[in-house]
This record gives sequence, structure tokens and C-alpha cells, in this order.
Amino acid sequence: MTEPLRPSRDHHATVVVASTRASLGEREDTTGPVIAAWLGERGFEVYGPVVVPDGEEVGAAIRSAVRRGDAVVLTTGGTGLTPSDRTPEETRGALTFEIPGLANAIRAAGLPDVPTTVLSRGLAGVAGTSLVVNLPGSSGGVRDGLAVLDGVLSHALDQIRGGDHG
Repeated sequence: MTEPLRPSRDHHATVVVASTRASLGEREDTTGPVIAAWLGERGFEVYGPVVVPDGEEVGAAIRSAVRRGDAVVLTTGGTGLTPSDRTPEETRGALTFEIPGLANAIRAAGLPDVPTTVLSRGLAGVAGTSLVVNLPGSSGGVRDGLAVLDGVLSHALDQIRGGDHG
């Protein structure tokens, strides 16, 4: 496991759960708390999980976290192929630029055990000075995505803040 980051005002994170059913109380959100706990273990002060319906409210929650100056915004859910899965579109609208290699690594982490991971349309990128990453809505997909982030999160945040490649 990566060494926890030291808390500072730059170590705030938001977890956004894209789930219409969970936002209506029709099902329990099981992935948001896992992500929040993971971030907390790494020294982040975590806002959320913020549970919102699929669609425009996902984008609004991301933009709100970016305006607050959160270093990290992790979403879960809404990355599939169903008509209501709009997280990538909402995320893209908030990003300054994308990090396709990170999104691809998260998809690849589930292979070959779960061939359907290639159907995830999740994005990763930077919005202002915030790292924004879409994770799948499944517990396995979240676990795989967090394992990928574990190896690169500190370096990515350092780079976003203008750190050297050293």
C-alpha cells in the first residue's frame, strides 16, 4: 500500500455516487463508502459520498467539488451502456483535459476475469487543479480501480500541482 498523504488543505476529496435508485432510497449504496474509506486511509478529508441521480446532477456534483478546490473527485456508477448512464458525458464537460491512460488502466485491471470491463466508458482527467476519475458502479470494479489509483495517486497529484518528474 502506498504511504498515506499528509493532510493539508489540498487533501480534500469528494466521492460522487451516480445512482438514481440509491438517490431515491430504493437501494443501498455500497461502493461510495468503500471509496470514502480508501481516501480516508490515505489522509484525505472526504466529502460524501454524495449520492445523486444519473445525469446532470453528476456533473453538478463534480463541478461543485472542483470549485471547492478538492484535490480528488472520484465517481462511481453511470459508466455503462444503458441510456441513463451519463457519467462520462457529465465528467467530460467538467474536465480541462483527459488522462486516457489512467482510464484505460482501470478498465484493464478487471481483465481477464471480467470481460465486460471493456464496456465501461469511465474517464479520468483534470478539472482545474482536481483529479477526477470515474470508477464503475460494481464493487469489483471499484476495487480494481482503487488498486490502479493506489500506484499513481500521489504522483498524479504532485504533477497537477506543478511538481517535477524527479
